[in-house]
Order: sequence, then C-alpha cells, then structure tokens
Amino acid sequence: MVHVLAVITAKPGKRSEVLTNFNSNVPAVHAEDGCIEYGAVVDCADAASFAAAYGPDTFVVIEKWASLDHLKAHAAAPHMKAYAEKNKDLLADRKVHIISPGYIFVKKNSNLGF
Repeated sequence: MVHVLAVITAKPGKRSEVLTNFNSNVPAVHAEDGCIEYGAVVDCADAASFAAAYGPDTFVVIEKWASLDHLKAHAAAPHMKAYAEKNKDLLADRKVHIISPGYIFVKKNSNLGF
C-alpha cells in the first residue's frame, strides 16, 4: 500500500474553484482499480493555536492506493489529465509526497478485531 499527501496551492482566491473541479473528479477516481481513499482536506477553522496552517489558498489531498502501480495508473488516467488541464492556470504550486506505512498503531480494544 502507498499513501499520498499532495499539497495543492491555488493562485490567490482560486482555491474554491479548484476544489469544485476536484470534487467533480472524485467519483471517477473512487472507481479506479486500487483506490482505497481519495479526498481533499483544508485547515480546520477552529484548530488550536498550536496547529500550523496551510493557509486560505491551500488544500491537501489524502490518498491511499493498493500499490504503486495503481497510483501510476491513476496518474495516467484520462480524467486526471483533463483535471490537470482544467486547473493548470489556477494553481500556484503542487507538492506530491508518496509515502509508505511505517509503524502502524492500533488501539487496544479497538473495533478492528486485533
């Protein structure tokens, strides 16, 4: 399994438009073989003062894929190329972090059955 954290920064005032485009693309991504999780998150408005913020123009895409090959197929999918084309003039920056699980903590007495 591979995880992806993609930090997407829109041009000033364009995050909402990019998120609308993102959300329109989500059903196609969820239908892809190997997609376990795929969604966007933004700063929590009521986060405590100790939390770092990405800012008003940034969101993070959190993804989980069954394998690196599934992620590569996702990146090459026609709907992802169309999504990139739709947003190319709206983005200021994009950083994609591909990571693999390290230590996984499972809370004792969880509902996971371990």
